[in-house]
Amino acid sequence: MSEQKMYVISVAAELSGMHAQTLRTYDRMGLVIPARTSGGGRRYTDRDIATLRKIQALSHEEGVNLAGIKAIIELTEQRDQLEEERDALLEELRELRAQRGRSRGGELVHVPRSTSLVMWKPRSKRGRT
Repeated sequence: MSEQKMYVISVAAELSGMHAQTLRTYDRMGLVIPARTSGGGRRYTDRDIATLRKIQALSHEEGVNLAGIKAIIELTEQRDQLEEERDALLEELRELRAQRGRSRGGELVHVPRSTSLVMWKPRSKRGRT
């Protein structure tokens, strides 16, 4: 298991170029939710710092308000999750196609306007006259 760097709020504030109180506000708003120690202290990861920098850029350079930033972050996380799911499904599809190429059994055929699946296996050439 790899060790992940964690930063206390003062270091995270300095690395992100923000005030510690701003980080607390963003935590309350759900923009960046840091890990917590058993005593309740906030611990920020490198990913949290990157998100804080993105928030700062969206706010100061693009003029996006905090509600807009929150929506952008949520949509970006959803997109990332969907991309991961898509990639997993594509890998599964590749594996299934590879298995189908190796199999010598029958083939699944969908029968339109029906809820049935029919297993079809072609006759071998040796059995024909």
